[in-house]
Amino acid sequence: MSQPATRAEQTPTVRMLEAAARQALHAPSVFNTQPWRWRITADTLELRADPDRQLATTDPDGRLLTLSCGAALHHARVFLAAAGWAVTVERWPDPADPALLARLRATGPAHLDVAAARLVDAIPRRRTDRRAYGDRPVPEPVLARLRAAVEAEGAHLHIVRPDQMPMLAVSTGRAADAELADPAYREELRRWTDRPAGSGDGVPTATAVRPGPRRVPLRDYAPGGAAGLTAGADFDRGAAYLILFGEQDEPAAWLRGGEALSALLLTATAEGLASAPLSDAIEVAWPRRMMRDLLAGIGDPYLVVRVGWGPDDDLPPAPRRTPAAVIETTG
Repeated sequence: MSQPATRAEQTPTVRMLEAAARQALHAPSVFNTQPWRWRITADTLELRADPDRQLATTDPDGRLLTLSCGAALHHARVFLAAAGWAVTVERWPDPADPALLARLRATGPAHLDVAAARLVDAIPRRRTDRRAYGDRPVPEPVLARLRAAVEAEGAHLHIVRPDQMPMLAVSTGRAADAELADPAYREELRRWTDRPAGSGDGVPTATAVRPGPRRVPLRDYAPGGAAGLTAGADFDRGAAYLILFGEQDEPAAWLRGGEALSALLLTATAEGLASAPLSDAIEVAWPRRMMRDLLAGIGDPYLVVRVGWGPDDDLPPAPRRTPAAVIETTG
């Protein structure tokens, strides 16, 4: 007769929770700010926003910060699911503590989640590839799987139609021009592209891509400087542009939107696609209204994501903060 499982067998070790938080270090974030912190206590993993890493000029409402934290939350969730643990998630568990975004609690062993394992395998391989993508279009069945991944996380995905591309391109370009005309934005951009040695964050100019002809312009991370990468010989002809959106424009929805963003990017990576989030048109009020018009008023846009078939050579990983700087273990 088999013995009943002990409590130690029914709950993950602190080491397992730390491993989940370490996986979350790979999550994408605006300007690679990595604006989150983790706290581990027994069988609980708490996610907190780090307000010191909020972009005061680019992201005054904290929309992109919260989306970034949601992506980290999803990374931790899928790691635990792939490791065979059932987890409950309380989002915004303490109204008196708005920086506490989520509390994950392991409830016991579960069957291995094969879909989660596929996403976990994609975590270290995912890159934000700002280079140009090729002419081959993204197949409709793949786009359907990307949409399903987003909807499973409680958000929605709009695939920008060919007739909508001019509005997307103009909105993104004008948003970029408006931001570059703002000295406060330029200083914020400089601060996050010229980081102290060993900081493990930001977007080094060595990984920035030089401007070139694109269907939709990309943020220039090295204005007036020497970006380290060229766009390549392609022009994004086969790229698909996806608007991640939700039914509300408020923090609880942004957090779920960030989880959906992670699911989208990891699924794209698992499908062999390159991807790059584009937030310029969301950062400025009137282009964001134009993005809402592209959605025919059915939701609020959180982010644009470009997916497609990228260059064959791999990109180096982006800088990452050390676990000691992000993860606190109290027992």
